[in-house]
Amino acid sequence: MPMDSNWMVWHRNPRKPRYQPPAGAVDAHCHIFGPEEIFPYASERKYTPCTGSKADLFALRDQLGFSRNVIVQASCHGRNNDALIDGLTSAGDLARGIAVVDDTISDDELAVMNAAGVRGVRFNFVRRLVDPKPRDYYERIIEKIEPLGWHIIVYMEAADFADQLPFLESLPVTVVFDHMARPDVSKGIDHPDFVQFVELMANEKYWTKVSCPERLTKQGGSHQNYSDVIPYMKHLVDSYPDRVLWGTDWPHPNMKSHMPDDGQVVELIPLIADTEEKQRKLLIDNPMRLYWP
Repeated sequence: MPMDSNWMVWHRNPRKPRYQPPAGAVDAHCHIFGPEEIFPYASERKYTPCTGSKADLFALRDQLGFSRNVIVQASCHGRNNDALIDGLTSAGDLARGIAVVDDTISDDELAVMNAAGVRGVRFNFVRRLVDPKPRDYYERIIEKIEPLGWHIIVYMEAADFADQLPFLESLPVTVVFDHMARPDVSKGIDHPDFVQFVELMANEKYWTKVSCPERLTKQGGSHQNYSDVIPYMKHLVDSYPDRVLWGTDWPHPNMKSHMPDDGQVVELIPLIADTEEKQRKLLIDNPMRLYWP
């Protein structure tokens, strides 16, 4: 099936970033799409993307100067994690994964994923991407993964944060927020919405990815510096340097305004982590502690 007619294809020739990540750096949020003829997309998907294969991902890793990836199961593949497992197996010890499962997943299936390098599951609460589930659905999944020492990745938008807060506080495992829980960056870092998120992060079970300025910016267009998002990213790195992660979000699914140059996105790292120590924690120490203990 062809990709959606309005789908924006990932940047085919990203520049070599002027910022050189330290040796061993981890891209802690990226995806694999297809190829569909080998790994079909889920029938219940809300979008049909272009192919973004494991070979494409690993070529980007090398181009940008990274050493490892954390590959997150994308909603277009639903609960069939075959493309993810194939990517992890091909990468060996250079990749870890985040799966999407349902509450009927068996212990044997989880054991296979664990052996391949999966270290957590993703709960997606973005309604335009997935259909919502009742709370006990997620609780049954947590009961199954907790013995493995896995954690939860939460993808949500700021507008839903307050409603989900009691559930988030109840989770008995480590929780990692995708993209800073998608704040509305037009409001400023002192707005109560973002302050509430920052205060929640004071609890050491919470981590966040300081990622996706291209998705959060209100500036529009690719010829800009994401200056409206950088203060949010930097504030979290400064506040919680031991529990922040960074990732490209390649191949940037469902972008509408522009497709970023991944080399440019990498060049933002020293602006949000302004010392070598912060950069090392963000890109090496933190992801290695969480995914390669």
